[in-house]
Amino acid sequence: MHALIVVAHHDPQSLTHSVVTQVAAGLAAAGHTFDIADIAAEGFDPRYTAADHQVHRTRATPPADVLAEQARVDRADALVLAFPIYWWSLPGLLKGWIDRVFVNGWAIEYGPDTPVVKKLGHLPVHLLALGAADDDAFDRHGYAKAMRTQIDYGIFDYCGAKVVTSELLLDSESGGAQAHLQKARAVGQGLFGAETLAG
Repeated sequence: MHALIVVAHHDPQSLTHSVVTQVAAGLAAAGHTFDIADIAAEGFDPRYTAADHQVHRTRATPPADVLAEQARVDRADALVLAFPIYWWSLPGLLKGWIDRVFVNGWAIEYGPDTPVVKKLGHLPVHLLALGAADDDAFDRHGYAKAMRTQIDYGIFDYCGAKVVTSELLLDSESGGAQAHLQKARAVGQGLFGAETLAG
């Protein structure tokens, strides 16, 4: 089986990148292949332009960079997103990647007089979000629930993709890093376990 791991962090020395390294190591240990899409290093442009809007409105052919990203997702049996939490959400780079890649005609299909058809039901998704605050802060203010509503449900369920893993790797700047790396390796190793294949 093959996974696409999308990492959205500008610093290759970051904990987010270390988490990705561990997911990849777990996948390799379990005999699976992977592709890492380092969208910051690759220079992916997250800006939603008039050309992207035309894709949405008229199902025009997406720009070449979007087609390339869709092809990477299409080659994958699972999608992993690893990202830092900025202002209680996705970083702008990753949000722009989703805005531009998960478009009408590919992730969903709908029009003014037709209901939404979810087109990514075949794609298991694994989310690894790193934050500096602790679990108590996320729970106390409702951020954990808000993020899952916005991302797990609002993005992926809307496209039909099943979110299998939704981990908030918190307290990452004051002692939680080693546990997060262990968790990431375990996620990679179990990515194509029975639950994923059954789903």
